[in-house]
Amino acid sequence: MSGRFSPDSAPVRLERDGYCVVRHLMPPGVIAGIDAMLEGDFAATPFCVGDFFGEQTKRFGRLLTRAPVTQGLVMHPAILPLAEAMLLPGCDRIALNLTQAIEIHPGALAQIPHRDHDLWPAVKGAQHFQLNVMWPLVPFTMENGATRLWPGSHAVPPEVEYAEEEAVFAECGPGDALLWLGGTLHGAGANVSDAPRRGIVVSYCLGWLKPFELQWLVYPPEAARGFDPDLARLVGYAQHRPNLGNVEGRCPSELLVGDFLGHVAAVDALLPSQAEGLAAYVAGQREAGGRDGD
Repeated sequence: MSGRFSPDSAPVRLERDGYCVVRHLMPPGVIAGIDAMLEGDFAATPFCVGDFFGEQTKRFGRLLTRAPVTQGLVMHPAILPLAEAMLLPGCDRIALNLTQAIEIHPGALAQIPHRDHDLWPAVKGAQHFQLNVMWPLVPFTMENGATRLWPGSHAVPPEVEYAEEEAVFAECGPGDALLWLGGTLHGAGANVSDAPRRGIVVSYCLGWLKPFELQWLVYPPEAARGFDPDLARLVGYAQHRPNLGNVEGRCPSELLVGDFLGHVAAVDALLPSQAEGLAAYVAGQREAGGRDGD
């Protein structure tokens, strides 16, 4: 797959094809530094168990603390607004779904074609559930297992079958970003080269979904206190209105600013339309001489 697409044109490409490559978003030297920083983790991580993850493949998460430079990938000023543009029509705020480093070794078979949004057993089609971004750490080629994608597959019923030869290979290099929607059929290619293929996946999802990587355990408060506030919110230290993801009826961001009191007042966190309707309902009762209840 070839072509140079800007972040501005990416939404059009995503809606049409289900994927796109944006070139030269990060300096290759920064990507090389991330690769070097993760070298020990790649060496220490065992191969996956199971044919989906790949028994000639290594995977690990928790990248925001393993290699803090990856925070710049998650919060990239071209990518994050794009993720919000694609997903915010379906939620109050987006969330980080996962960060994962992947190393596909020589001899690895092609991954089964799949749609990532099938993680969630909900009716699909009315909205996008997820946006994924692959950041290559080495050049991705057909020979070393570049991601295969089926153009337009995000917009057809899941029972429609695609032939292997209909796939395109996302050949790209360090500094480029491959983006695809959660509904796009895809899978890693077979690695028939003599060297591993390394990359980093950053995934964003609707804020009301349970993420693939359980962010609150991966980044507990003592870790998240060192994050930029916007990053902390992205990994889950924020409520999703109305009142979803609270701690004792309060925003979990309060866990990051000091000792959380054992007895606190629960505080409404409502969407504007809900707050307006509630205010009118309560005002009507008060005007009628009613009293606050349960």
